[in-house]
Amino acid sequence: MPPALPAFDVNMQAIVYSRPGDSSVLSLVERPLPVPAAGEVRVRIAVSGVNPTDWKARASNPTVPGEIVPNQDGAGVVDAVGADVAGLAVGDRVWIYMAAHGRPTGTAQEYTVVPAARVVPLPDEASFEVGASLGVPAMTAHRALTVHEFGPARLAPGALTGRVVLVAGGAGAVGHAAIQLARWAGALVIATVSSPEKAALATAAGADHTIEYTTEHVASRIREIAPDGVDQIVEVSLAVNAGLDAEIVANHASVAYYADDGGSGFTMPIRPSFAKNVRVQGLLLYTVGQAALDAAAEDVAAAVRDGALPVGAAAGLPLHDYPLAQTAAAHDAVEHAAIGKVLIHVAEL
Repeated sequence: MPPALPAFDVNMQAIVYSRPGDSSVLSLVERPLPVPAAGEVRVRIAVSGVNPTDWKARASNPTVPGEIVPNQDGAGVVDAVGADVAGLAVGDRVWIYMAAHGRPTGTAQEYTVVPAARVVPLPDEASFEVGASLGVPAMTAHRALTVHEFGPARLAPGALTGRVVLVAGGAGAVGHAAIQLARWAGALVIATVSSPEKAALATAAGADHTIEYTTEHVASRIREIAPDGVDQIVEVSLAVNAGLDAEIVANHASVAYYADDGGSGFTMPIRPSFAKNVRVQGLLLYTVGQAALDAAAEDVAAAVRDGALPVGAAAGLPLHDYPLAQTAAAHDAVEHAAIGKVLIHVAEL
């Protein structure tokens, strides 16, 4: 039997918004402590992660259904378990993904209730900062690395041995996770960056080679490193890079893109792309389907257990910390392209 649950007269602090807009629509309020229903767990949040989709959803959602608590990702400790939940217990350290997808309650609060399927065990040796940095970035990177025509559909040590992976924007959160996962799986990793400082971050993440696209001829450098071409590209800016990608890919390569370039389209040269049987794969974590989410969560969890997904400046992903009351400033930092990972420290657990 699950433990007894507290009554609704117990309150907690939460960040909410009830209309779309800039970060000024966010406010700190007290709300009743939620109780998990069947198939759900309640997690006491230690750290909440902020992603671009969090501020974009807050800014652009024209039909806000009452009060919404933002932020998809987080980490903490299971505090209560609803009926029909297996594999999770009170006291378990966990990380959470897509907490607010299809629901009005995310991780920018002291406690959150989420479906058990979106809660993943976090090893004792992994910090809550690591756990809150997984979710959207790491699972997006996993999907980008598993859409090649010849697989692999899952990542593990050795799964990408012999492959050359190009990560465009290697200093971003998704790029950072893609470098780490690709290296963990055995690939040779090239990262493109815009500055020496970002090159240092990509190298710290594990990239074998970095190319500064602002000062170097990218295609020439890639041909030096990988004469037969790149097998897989994790692409942050397809509208800008489609021509380059078609030029430097190997036969049967995949180009997986996950960002929208502000809604612009892209043009890819026809002859090199069809002659090389290039697979151009769009991906959005929120619509990718449960099977892909389950695979990503399992493989990312395995990489965490192997110590392959560290965070912090020494690991190539500087952390920017904010208290819960400054969630608006945290959203602004992500909107203004802070380099690294923006985290909200909710509680010391």
